[in-house]
Amino acid sequence: MTRRELITAIGGATLFPLIARAQETGRTYRLGSLQFSAPNVPWHTAFFDALRRQGFIVGQNLIRDARGYGLIADQLAEHASEVVKDQVDVIICAGDQAVRAAQQATQTIPILAIAEDMVGSGFVASLAKPGGNTTGVSILTTELNGKRQEILLEAVPGTRIAALADTNGISPQQLQALQDAARARGVELSIHRVTKEDEIAGALDAAKSSGAVALNVLASALLFNARQIILPQVAALNLPAIYQWPAITEEGGLMGYGPYLTQIYGEIWSRQLAQLLRGVKPADIPVEQPIKFELAINLKAAKALGLTLSATFVARADKVVE
Repeated sequence: MTRRELITAIGGATLFPLIARAQETGRTYRLGSLQFSAPNVPWHTAFFDALRRQGFIVGQNLIRDARGYGLIADQLAEHASEVVKDQVDVIICAGDQAVRAAQQATQTIPILAIAEDMVGSGFVASLAKPGGNTTGVSILTTELNGKRQEILLEAVPGTRIAALADTNGISPQQLQALQDAARARGVELSIHRVTKEDEIAGALDAAKSSGAVALNVLASALLFNARQIILPQVAALNLPAIYQWPAITEEGGLMGYGPYLTQIYGEIWSRQLAQLLRGVKPADIPVEQPIKFELAINLKAAKALGLTLSATFVARADKVVE
């Protein structure tokens, strides 16, 4: 059994007697939310559908924080303070900035988080024993940046590629490792750093001007939530790109490799939230990690780019959008 399988087993099996407890009859539960994405995206839909099956139904015994979606970074701290004043039962938040805002606002209200590296960022003490008032999912998708680079080089052979990096969420050591791996294959990697959304357009132009034949959009909540900026611009620049989430291909992206957000929200996060609402302490709910990673390819996007992908490469994909 792998470490990830063990953590999943701990979260799903060991606590089963606890999560089997019924919620309090006649009680209405209130959620606070710190989310960059809109409430109607597929992963939020999967999340609330799964909660419904567990007896927590929006509009009946569950109140959703309608104002806690589509937030920008500058709104996080203020909204976190508001939901704490409202004395919600649980705060749900995704992305390092959102988790940090929630933790700064309260040390007592349970926080259910999705972050890149829950331990490395200091949000929890360990995966098995989070401690404090926070638990959730540690996606660790930055660990897959190197794998995405390998996939990109296989799909688009060349001697020069680029990476778009949110320096808020990746270390200089990780960026250096990517450059070293590229160099070992005789490829030059130029890294284009951003810290906020309004820097992305210029960074993409610089990536194209560097002579790169393809782009690795590194794992980042900022870059994911800016996909409506990135997708049309890389298409206009005729720059093949790979992203951290396979579902990006359903929005027109060329390739994505990683876990599916609908699985994280619908299977893991919903179960953890049900445990919290039923009274299990965050410190007693292990932080989990996704264990299933998929490669998705959009052949329509490839055709628009004038890119021919080999049949062997396409056959490797877990999902193909045509």
